[in-house]
Amino acid sequence: MIVMGLLSRLTIGFGMARRSVRVLRAHPKLLAFPLLGGISGVAFIATLFGGLFVTGPLFRDPGPALLGALFVAYLVETFVASFFSAALIAATREAFRGEEPRIGPAVATAWDRKGPLLAWSLVAAVVGVIIKGIESQDNLVGQLLAGLFTVAWSVMTYFVVPVIVFRDPSVREMFEESASTFKDTWGESLGAMGTVDFATVLLALIGVGLGAVTFVATAGLGDVQLVATVLVGGTAVVFALLVGKAISGVAKTALFVYATEQSAPEHFDDMDFTEMGESQSAGRGNDLTGRL
Repeated sequence: MIVMGLLSRLTIGFGMARRSVRVLRAHPKLLAFPLLGGISGVAFIATLFGGLFVTGPLFRDPGPALLGALFVAYLVETFVASFFSAALIAATREAFRGEEPRIGPAVATAWDRKGPLLAWSLVAAVVGVIIKGIESQDNLVGQLLAGLFTVAWSVMTYFVVPVIVFRDPSVREMFEESASTFKDTWGESLGAMGTVDFATVLLALIGVGLGAVTFVATAGLGDVQLVATVLVGGTAVVFALLVGKAISGVAKTALFVYATEQSAPEHFDDMDFTEMGESQSAGRGNDLTGRL
């Protein structure tokens, strides 16, 4: 019974990931949010560590200056990623309501949540520096502790951004609700994450394959060969990552809606998640069932 329940929950997660692709096909502009987030994040990291590289001594001395730079990097990167994830979730919520998601209002919604997003980013930055410090210890125990702590932290904070978008939480509340939502949907969340990750890797491998084909097809063309290979293969890999990010955001939003609002968004209305909603209100813990 336990194994069957686990398989049922994982299968529902797979189904949610597949239906998230439907949402993305119907609203391809959702890809804009991971794209904007990626560009902003890369630009910041390039600026920060480009400056540190110029001031070389900071890299040679693993002291307060480098730790401070890591903290700033974690803080800004988390805020940027969370900001555009919040915008994606806000746009996805509009799509779930049968409306056409718009980039401007979604970004405005994320900006309205800038306070909680910044608070979350500060906590995440502190935790990130701590984990990095543990990892830097030259012993196996430290490495294992860092790995376990990273997994536990990822689980506890999986739904933090949806909580921020859908609620007006305090710092404590955003962590508590994120952890409790994951506890009630862990099977579905793992199934959705596994499916999205597999699809992302598969698309990325296809991109690498296209790059290899381009490399062979342009043999003997000198610099054109390298440029064409990077352009074709790189574009395909980046596209795979963007699609994976977008699908992940849609699936996470759908899971959060089902877990907290007991409603079926558009494109997911052929799945029956009534039991999950009932388990949430009755005390949490029953298995989620659905029709795939």
